Amino acid sequence: MAETPRISVAALSGGAGKTIVSLGLARHWRKQGLTVKPYKKGPDYIDAVWLGRASGSRATNLDPFFLDRDQLTHLFLTQYRSADIGLIEGNRGLFDGKDTDGSCSTAHLARCLGSPILLILNCTKMTRTAAAIVQGCSHFEEGLHIAGVVLNRTAGQRHRRILRQCIETYTDVPVLGALPKMEKAFIPERHMGLISDREFAAEEAIDECARIIGEWIDTEAVLTAAGSAPRLEAQGSDPWQGIEAVGASEDIRIGVVRDASLWFYYPENIEALERAGARIVEVSLLAGETWPEVHGLYLGGGFPETQAEELAGNVAVRRFISGLAERGLPIYAECGGLMYLCQTLVTQGSEQVFPMAGVFPLRSRLCQKPQGHGYTLTQVQEANPFHPLGLEFTGHEFHYSSCDILSGNNVTTCLRMLRGTGLGDLRDGLIYKNTFACYTHLHALSVPGWAGNFVRAAGAFKRAMASGQEECPPLRAG
Repeated sequence: MAETPRISVAALSGGAGKTIVSLGLARHWRKQGLTVKPYKKGPDYIDAVWLGRASGSRATNLDPFFLDRDQLTHLFLTQYRSADIGLIEGNRGLFDGKDTDGSCSTAHLARCLGSPILLILNCTKMTRTAAAIVQGCSHFEEGLHIAGVVLNRTAGQRHRRILRQCIETYTDVPVLGALPKMEKAFIPERHMGLISDREFAAEEAIDECARIIGEWIDTEAVLTAAGSAPRLEAQGSDPWQGIEAVGASEDIRIGVVRDASLWFYYPENIEALERAGARIVEVSLLAGETWPEVHGLYLGGGFPETQAEELAGNVAVRRFISGLAERGLPIYAECGGLMYLCQTLVTQGSEQVFPMAGVFPLRSRLCQKPQGHGYTLTQVQEANPFHPLGLEFTGHEFHYSSCDILSGNNVTTCLRMLRGTGLGDLRDGLIYKNTFACYTHLHALSVPGWAGNFVRAAGAFKRAMASGQEECPPLRAG
């Protein structure tokens, strides 16, 4: 048995059943008393949250676009800790990356981690061709070990028998399970993937996944495959060493909005802020409670459109955040957080208009199709509290909204898009005083200066308020 048993769940395309199998395995093994450490490949917040619910352990994103091989290995091992098995859910098709070489694909990640692969195959209207597909995947790239295949959407016992015979006759990949066709999805989806676990009976859905997986997949054989993984050792420097500790002695509090409207955060971003010296205080845009004192504010992504009426109705919080921005509080907002800081939000279809915090004179509008989707590369061209001038950093975007400047107004942007869409016209990163808002999501370990700059700015705001100033002056990252 490997010191760090691990298995990567992959498929030929998105929507082939990776998430259902991953959730079911995680919950099934958890019910058997195993400690499961989940990982999600790529820039994905939603599946990661569901994996955390299924396993009872916080999921970690592993993204080869943000981190190199050594950094990925370090992150995998430091988060694995004392788990019994690491479960890595891939994304898209096994070999699908950002270019013709398959860079940043699930296969790329599996090679980096030396992880055996459990391949999920949609077998709708297919028999012998399944063997050709499995054989092709097994030999398409060197350095991969497809340890087993799970047949999905099989039509009946005869179909399953023929599929199994074909794959076992023409390949050396064992069939570790066969799932029947299911009439409805366990978990509903919306435009960005699964719906939030806050909007659905999550535990019942995950338990049903576990029941199906336990009945139709040889979970012991999958564990054995995971145990065949080779020894994994971290090389190079630990990526956490790049996080500068700047505020440990000052009791600097950074508010993180976490509610049904905004909840897209990489756990590593929150941990980076803590390592940099911040005390994290969770706050809500929807609740009516008075906020505690904060010296900085982080508004992540999410689905503000699904809570638009409630957000608009909480006038006290909208005015409070607008006032914090006017006083120069360092505010960092990503995607959904940007939408909340606009003047209004217009829903798609019904065209209802809801007032938001009004920090920026923009109208965000939900559209039927994605307005930006994929990895980004940006260059900092204007001074701001969070990123130094000239810095180029990677991120990702996935938004169905666009932003329009309201007539008669101007805005300042500080990011030039070298890759991606952002706000449009190759720009992103709105600035107003010490508030920064963008469509680009970043990962703190790929932009190691961000956390220290955020905490440093929050400390400056705290000191300015303690000295009696009514407003904190513009802050600039060095």
